[in-house]
Amino acid sequence: MLRFLTSGESHGPQLTVVIEGLPSGLEISEEDLRRDLARRQGGHGRGGRQKIETDVARIVSGVRGGFTIGSPVTLVLENKDHVNWTAQMTASKEGFEPKVVTRLRPGHADLAGALKYGHTDIRNVLERSSARETATRVAAGGVARKLLARFGVEVLSFTQSIGTIDIGFEGIDPDVVTEEDIEQSPVRCPDPEASKRMVAAIDEVGEQGDTLGGTFRVIARGLPPGLGSYVHWDRKLDGRLAQAVMSINAIKAVEF
Repeated sequence: MLRFLTSGESHGPQLTVVIEGLPSGLEISEEDLRRDLARRQGGHGRGGRQKIETDVARIVSGVRGGFTIGSPVTLVLENKDHVNWTAQMTASKEGFEPKVVTRLRPGHADLAGALKYGHTDIRNVLERSSARETATRVAAGGVARKLLARFGVEVLSFTQSIGTIDIGFEGIDPDVVTEEDIEQSPVRCPDPEASKRMVAAIDEVGEQGDTLGGTFRVIARGLPPGLGSYVHWDRKLDGRLAQAVMSINAIKAVEF
């Protein structure tokens, strides 16, 4: 079974992801993963952190001579912003300057995490429950993309709505839309006119100090029939996909 485990804090020295279950003989390079990591950092309205980090996934295990060898593949992503947080994030008692955070953010994991683990400094929660952690997922996804490609499977995604601007479920033909159609938009919407209105809407609420929600669609082409199973609840494909997507911070719903 293919699975991954991530570790690291948002402003710690590095993020790590270990991918287990890959077959041997899969060709992987750091350059293969660089493209997806660069795409993660794009997009109109992204936070200032994206201007600091230039993510590179360094392969430290499970690959020799450009090919996987069957053992767990470990990827490491350095946090360049860590240099500004060394006193607050050091693992040592010496030189530790915590600057304790006590104000809870609504809608985040702060309160539940503090109660569960007995933290009086909310930074212990927010450093892990952070969008920064998704960089490891993107790197792991890049590896999975290489594996899927061997079986002729292609995965695409695009923005369907931002705020009240919605291209509709029937607005884009999933069998026709291309990656080029999607990537030409600063908000990854393949409808050029809707894309312009989305950018304007983001700018408008940004000036008010607010943000907008939205929806995105994922398309998988070339999948063989029979993936998952109707026999047992924990093997159903829809259920496993929904759990994986809902585990991403800020996502609140999944529709098939």
